[in-house]
Amino acid sequence: MNIDLSGKRVIVTGASRGIGLAIARAFAAEGARVAICARSEEAVKAAGDQLAEQAQAVIARAVDVTDSEGVKAFVAEVASAWGGVDVLVNNAGQGRGGNLETLTPELILEHANILQMGHFRFVQAVVPHMRQQRWGRIIEINALAGVIPTPDGIPSVINRASCIALSRSLGMSLPKDNILVNSLNMGWIDTGQWDRHYKEMGPGVTREEFDAMVMKVVPLGRYGKPEDVAGMALFLASEYASFISAASIDIAGGMGGQIAYFPTLKRDFTEMVKKRNEGLNAIETL
Repeated sequence: MNIDLSGKRVIVTGASRGIGLAIARAFAAEGARVAICARSEEAVKAAGDQLAEQAQAVIARAVDVTDSEGVKAFVAEVASAWGGVDVLVNNAGQGRGGNLETLTPELILEHANILQMGHFRFVQAVVPHMRQQRWGRIIEINALAGVIPTPDGIPSVINRASCIALSRSLGMSLPKDNILVNSLNMGWIDTGQWDRHYKEMGPGVTREEFDAMVMKVVPLGRYGKPEDVAGMALFLASEYASFISAASIDIAGGMGGQIAYFPTLKRDFTEMVKKRNEGLNAIETL
């Protein structure tokens, strides 16, 4: 299969690192013109410099997805420079934990403004350009927690679920204009955050033990890589996916309902390590 995206005009949000940068690199390698944005001007400039080695053309700008006028200005700049927009990859967003005891409505709404409304703002800005040319592909980067609720992390669960619902709704309303919209729902893609999670475990845990605990709920038995997501994004942007819209595709190594058991697994694992450390300390004092 030869996916030819030469000359396509692509916007990738949240693309200064991780999944967004991997997707932008993949499009650049296929000959696309790539416009990227992120909050940090320094980080997005550095990413743009990397992409310039491969892409036909690059635009890299600092954009706050909560700023409606800033989003419109960025999309307008890209469309003016390149004569339109062919592909939007809505990747910008963040996870947020919390439960009934730790959250306030304002915190959930703040997260929604970044995630739900951030995605909505970019779709609203690009669709007029796609309608004018009667061709467009919108790829929403979401999370498995929006498909299968977990017993913790309320903001991520409800706001990702809303993003997936938005994607499916748009995927039904926009195809009449030859604009296809699909959602990719991430499982545990390793962009460095699992290093942080491991360090949060405290003393007495090896990285091998930690990874084995995490992988108990992933049938494929490994973390996903950003490149695992990028490949599917390329496919959905290509003519090979010309009859796919309103799809919700999990990029999760076979993980489904198992994700709901992870918080319990993690608590049990932490308790086991605590007891083991207490036992070792007792032996040392003998």
